[in-house]
Amino acid sequence: MTLEIVVYNIESALKAQEGRADRIELCDNPADGGTTPSYGIIENVRQNVSLDVFVMIRPRGGDFHYSSYEFHAMKRDIDQCQKLSADGVVFGVLNPDGTIDKKRCKELIDRARPMKVTCHRAFDMTRDPFEALEDCIEVGFDRILTAGQRAKAIEGVDLIAELIKKANGRIAIMPGSGVNENTVEEIVRKTGTKEIHFSATASRESEMKFRNQNIAGMGDDSGSEFKLRTVDPGRVKNMRAMAEKNETK
Repeated sequence: MTLEIVVYNIESALKAQEGRADRIELCDNPADGGTTPSYGIIENVRQNVSLDVFVMIRPRGGDFHYSSYEFHAMKRDIDQCQKLSADGVVFGVLNPDGTIDKKRCKELIDRARPMKVTCHRAFDMTRDPFEALEDCIEVGFDRILTAGQRAKAIEGVDLIAELIKKANGRIAIMPGSGVNENTVEEIVRKTGTKEIHFSATASRESEMKFRNQNIAGMGDDSGSEFKLRTVDPGRVKNMRAMAEKNETK
């Protein structure tokens, strides 16, 4: 079983490695579902972890149909990932009609090689998952991250199982979103997947001694400057044990 942990900072990457994950998906901006992290973060993570590092290539939150300016930024970010020896990149580009933008995706995939390439959950926003599956295979994606076109993978488990069967080894299908200790066994058992994507999220208190109690979060009342997101290595290890117990041999 391959475990991919989504991480949003350097500490989380180190904790994922401590938990013996196989791969990380390195992102910024969890509130937007992940965007491209900075050059400095990518470089620092690459230099300090030995597991595979896949970098999110997404210039903004929102939909997955991009302007020519945004598309150019994605190409330049892929170039930087190559220079920094990333193992893979993660992206998805859609047409306004809800189909995979095969032309742009293929251009990005060709540019990314020899790095591995994952189509992220833009897949879940396509009009027809089986059409999108064949399009992803045609343009050369190595895997698809999906929740079965639902908010959580456990809700889309039947479609994920169908996609894995239809793919028949031509592309990896990796369930993600809401994969945790309460859902992982059922997802693995019902789909037969060999890869899972999850966050193993934990938080820790800031080391700041002085705290301005008049500000909950910089520019956002919902946040907290003094609660930092990280990864729980123990959860990663526990998830592996639970997943592998239900893995089809």
